[in-house]
Amino acid sequence: MRLYLLALNPTDSVTEGFLPAAARLGLAVTLLTDEPEAHRRTYPDIEVLHCDVRDFRAVITRISTHHAPDAVFANSDHLQTQAALAAEYFGLPAKSWQAALRTKDKAHMRRHLTATGADSVWSTELAAGDDAAELTRSDVPYPCVVKPREGVASEDVVLVEGPEELVLRCKEIQARRPGAALVVEEYLAGELYTLETLGDGSTRHVLGGFHTELSAPPYFIEERMTFVRAHPAPVVAQVLAQLDALGIGFGICHTEFAVHEGSARIIEVNYRAIGDQCDLLLAQLLGIPLFELVLRTHLGEPLPADLGARDDGAARLEYPCAERAGTLTAAPAAADLVVDGVRLTYRPLREVGETHQLHHTNRDYLGVLRATGTDQGTVDRVAAGFLAAQRWEITP
Repeated sequence: MRLYLLALNPTDSVTEGFLPAAARLGLAVTLLTDEPEAHRRTYPDIEVLHCDVRDFRAVITRISTHHAPDAVFANSDHLQTQAALAAEYFGLPAKSWQAALRTKDKAHMRRHLTATGADSVWSTELAAGDDAAELTRSDVPYPCVVKPREGVASEDVVLVEGPEELVLRCKEIQARRPGAALVVEEYLAGELYTLETLGDGSTRHVLGGFHTELSAPPYFIEERMTFVRAHPAPVVAQVLAQLDALGIGFGICHTEFAVHEGSARIIEVNYRAIGDQCDLLLAQLLGIPLFELVLRTHLGEPLPADLGARDDGAARLEYPCAERAGTLTAAPAAADLVVDGVRLTYRPLREVGETHQLHHTNRDYLGVLRATGTDQGTVDRVAAGFLAAQRWEITP
């Protein structure tokens, strides 16, 4: 059976998750990408073909002129609609392309949630090239959040306190992204959480989620994630109702939401696996073949009624961040340790000698620490102790 995997740049989710899973399932893999050399260097044994993967027509043509497909899959935020359209063209199991589009486009998502009565968040859209000063004539609730309509990873997402700052921030983002439309929406107060779900169109499993701790305003850098095996039932019900309204029910999905006074409101939906190595941790913690299960749904196989997931796990992820621009001159190496029954996995995300600007996003991550065990207090203590013993130096 042949799997076509659509990708942009190489990611840990694909390199360490989906490709090994495809091999364990005995699938022949053809990777379609607009960055073929980067993928060939990362996994030279995989068939990699050049394709303009952002264009669903190019994807369909590339597959049509190669081997017949049994599944078309992508784990990129940017390629869900294209993968869904290509799979549908070939009559293969797929996500709804409409759902993929309305979750990728944050303005569509807000409009759809409002139209269906699932939730109503004040928002407005600033088209590419429009004058940000026009926003001052709108009844914008402050504080508000400005973000690219189709952005990812908190890039150019910023909290704004008043009209003058709103215009300034919008113009700054427009200068960096001249072709991008922006969304301005009310700030959703509360604690930030995620919900991870996996469905086959009929059966849907809730895999748990994470409590997310962010950097200080005005930016939204995810600095720490603590695993939550089960959110309160009323909270889960509210989030699932909003996902149902959006048409989300097939494959894996990562949803971010805020909880305030018992009300759960979606911030954004990423119709793919959670990233930044959280998916790798989730598979390990739950003790399930998560990546294989995801691929099986795209091959048309139903999910089991019981995934057999463990329910005794505790976990935490930490992301040491650069606090200034410059060259990384000292940093810890990769490490795999067991301390007081806690399994620690540290992976550097930036090489010593690399020079970077400060982005105020997860591109400022210097590394990622995954800590898993069975007692949250012990996991937290061991993770904090490991990080305190490390040293990162950035020379301006």
